[in-house]
Amino acid sequence: MSDDMLAAKSDIDPNLSWRWATPDDAEQVVAYMRKLGAYQKMSDAIIATPASIRGLLEKGQGEAIFCLYDGAPIGFAYFCEKSSAFTGRSGIFIDGFLIDEQMRHKHAGRFVMSALCQIALGRGCQLLEWGCLDWNAPAITFYQGLGAYCLDDMRIYRLTPDQMHTVAEMAPYRGSN
Repeated sequence: MSDDMLAAKSDIDPNLSWRWATPDDAEQVVAYMRKLGAYQKMSDAIIATPASIRGLLEKGQGEAIFCLYDGAPIGFAYFCEKSSAFTGRSGIFIDGFLIDEQMRHKHAGRFVMSALCQIALGRGCQLLEWGCLDWNAPAITFYQGLGAYCLDDMRIYRLTPDQMHTVAEMAPYRGSN
């Protein structure tokens, strides 16, 4: 976390603030990812462990912020930096974003998205991207209300570690790094 901003208060609601997650928060990040997985009806897809998230946070391969209300966590965003050869731009990819249900419609989501935009712009990024499930109409409405648009013609593909090993063996690289 190279950003100068360690935490910020909201102009929207003085009770809202955010703080950076540290490696010691890995368990809380995983807890929020599990809540997100349950909401998205894909709990089985959440295989992250506190140890794996700790490692990502320690190496700077992932980052997270927590949204707080009166100092208590009410949401989070997990993200990483990315770049695009299509656009020649750098950006932030949001991999997990959730506001606790009882705090939705109280501007916390807008506050977190504003914080992520400030972080991205502060780093010289020109993109902020994330995925959203087709059926999640409340989230789609929220994102469109921010001015975001959907890349309808793009699908995300993924290989698991086992699949990566299989593909890697198809044409082993024999050069030096």
